[in-house]
Amino acid sequence: MRRAVCPGTFDPVTNGHLDIVHRASTLFDEVLVAVGTNVSKSRLFTPDERIEMMRRACAELANVSVEGFTGLVTTFCAEHDVAAIVKGLRAAGDFDYELQMAQMNSSLTGVETVFLPASPERGFVSSSLVKEVAGFGGDVSPFVPDFVLDALRDRLS
Repeated sequence: MRRAVCPGTFDPVTNGHLDIVHRASTLFDEVLVAVGTNVSKSRLFTPDERIEMMRRACAELANVSVEGFTGLVTTFCAEHDVAAIVKGLRAAGDFDYELQMAQMNSSLTGVETVFLPASPERGFVSSSLVKEVAGFGGDVSPFVPDFVLDALRDRLS
């Protein structure tokens, strides 16, 4: 069975994240979405809230499961017998950073990284931009699931 992990903080989950997870689910038998739960970093949503939002967003994908993790993603991969990490790339800057991470991850455990380019209509969407625009009252409804939009409005109002 080919298993992959899609790691991230997902604060909050965006339609760009979901596009990558959905596409990964067609390439692998099983996809684990690993929601980073580093409590030392400040996030808009708690780890449990982010995990629950991702579970809800991925509910329709039968071969996708969601778990929280702390520490190295390579440790998560080893613990779950995962051979590949799937990362979405929006722009060249993402590639520069993610390539270094991929090489480090491979040298640590031999796990491979698969890069999926962002869909053109979602290439500019990031959690940070969504939070910033939403914080100033802008319309982010095209970029997040409806229930995430509601959570953002509740949290930022």
